Amino acid sequence: MKPSKQATKIGATVTGADNMPEIRDGQTVALLQELHILTRDGKMNQDSRRKLKQVYHLYQFIEPLLKEVLAGKDSVSLVDHGAGKSYLGFIIYDLFFKALGDNSHIYGIETREELVARSQELAKQFNFPGMSFLPLSVAESTESKLLPEQIDVVTALHACNTATDDAIHFALKKKAKYMVLVPCCQAEVASVLKKNKGKSLAKSALTEIWRHPIHTREFGSQITNVLRCLQLEAHGYHVNVTELVGWEHSMKNELIIATYKNLPRQRPSERLQEVLETLGLEEMGNRFFTEQVANQ
Repeated sequence: MKPSKQATKIGATVTGADNMPEIRDGQTVALLQELHILTRDGKMNQDSRRKLKQVYHLYQFIEPLLKEVLAGKDSVSLVDHGAGKSYLGFIIYDLFFKALGDNSHIYGIETREELVARSQELAKQFNFPGMSFLPLSVAESTESKLLPEQIDVVTALHACNTATDDAIHFALKKKAKYMVLVPCCQAEVASVLKKNKGKSLAKSALTEIWRHPIHTREFGSQITNVLRCLQLEAHGYHVNVTELVGWEHSMKNELIIATYKNLPRQRPSERLQEVLETLGLEEMGNRFFTEQVANQ
């Protein structure tokens, strides 16, 4: 695949006339090169092709949410937790935010300061004024004065262990309209299941589901996401759970999309508490809190 000369110029964007079928119209080639998705001569290896496929798949879910926000207000804000090298944030900005010309903004939250510094350099290099990067944990960002009081869209992709739950807490506090979550490394629930296994065995035959260590890990991961969905519903969100395309190499390919609709909260709140009690996870009530629990 040989790109056109226009496409390989610094700052050039891909158009329908360019022979680069994997790259979408309007994308900045030099940015993809700086992100190491494209090589300097405009080529792409299999790993980069898979990475781009993953980001595009996520973008197809996120783009309609951004448009929906803009249908009701004059700008949109997005916070990307556990941003890493900010592949997703940069591609969303390049494809969507760049053309808006308003006060719309993307905030990348990442603990590794060297990645934050690099992302800041790229945003400046490509004149993306609506991008900011903060060297914070997800929990720290919830209290940070560097972020606005309200955020429209919150993403957390493979935020490890409790960082996904911290991102949910962040989104709830910021009254986010939408959440896009790809949970990862759900070890906390499994550890509590393991700790209370002896007591639970005598109480219920259901404990056989997670009696063996490998089942404890797998069931812990499954029930963690079930609890997250119930928690979101208990805060008035409509929740859709699906599978990511292009993440075949990873078992962590569950995608949770939550939309705030001010839905009835009582039933999911009661179900959440019942699940916690049935599985001996009552001590985790503060993590998977509902409005009723939080206000007691």
